[in-house]
Amino acid sequence: MSRKTNNSEYDVVVVGGGPAGLQATLTLGRMHRRVLMLDSGTYRNDPAHLMHNFLTHDGRPPAELRALARAELATYETVEVRDTGATSVVPDGDGWSVGTDTGPVGARLVLLATGVRDTLPDKPGLASIFGTAAAHCPFCHGHEYAGTPVAVLGCHAHVGRVAAMLAPIASEVVVLADGDELDDANAAQLRSLGASVRTEVVAGFCPSSLGAVVSFDDGPTLEVGGVLVATTFTQSAPFAADLGLDLLSSGCVEVDAMGRTSLPGVYAAGDLAHTAAFPMPMSSVLAAAAAGQTAAAACVADLLALDHGVLAPA
Repeated sequence: MSRKTNNSEYDVVVVGGGPAGLQATLTLGRMHRRVLMLDSGTYRNDPAHLMHNFLTHDGRPPAELRALARAELATYETVEVRDTGATSVVPDGDGWSVGTDTGPVGARLVLLATGVRDTLPDKPGLASIFGTAAAHCPFCHGHEYAGTPVAVLGCHAHVGRVAAMLAPIASEVVVLADGDELDDANAAQLRSLGASVRTEVVAGFCPSSLGAVVSFDDGPTLEVGGVLVATTFTQSAPFAADLGLDLLSSGCVEVDAMGRTSLPGVYAAGDLAHTAAFPMPMSSVLAAAAAGQTAAAACVADLLALDHGVLAPA
């Protein structure tokens, strides 16, 4: 059965205006699909002054990338962008009703690109340097600490791996154990790297000319060029839970290789979702944009199947 196709309805409503949502909207616009992108104006990379590891955009402010993308979207007649977040996503006949501050809109399909929200370890001063002297991704920010001592906060399961990634970049890698004990495997990995360990409880962080100064409950301070920190994250929006989408152990929405969720007609792209083959989302601007393009292509394929019986390639 074909979904409703009245003129007031959008083919796809994209919820979220970060890299995944912007690219999804561009892809749908280029296929002349009626698409509405809802942008709440808050983004996971808000703390970052610059983004990195994105071909042709390395070192560009995230807001500048969004402005460039918005200008491109404005050239497509079937694309509409609203500076408001969604308030709800509920089934409506054969389609979906998406709530907004100005009233509900109808959608044949919904693509969620709402991202996740990072929670930092509860350490004084850490939030003030997060996105500059502190970061969670060596791929996105590790190079900016090159030639300086770099700290890795915590005894989490991946501390040895993160330290090994930083070893070719940093002048020295220091693990801040924060009063905990390293497991045998991580301890062995750190010894093989020649990394040092500060066992004292971390009291806090403050910015410095090099990057940051780490203070401890006992012992001398430590100045470093950067701090790598493992964040915990949660869904930025309630829609995955509201719709009962299947979630993975990471807390992210489970999607197939094309961005389809467990609920037909609902797609997800960006940091809020990944396939079961990955332990967590590939948290980068470029990966999020690529996921947005893929999910949008799935929307196009499924609309063709609904309207014309055109099957997607096996």
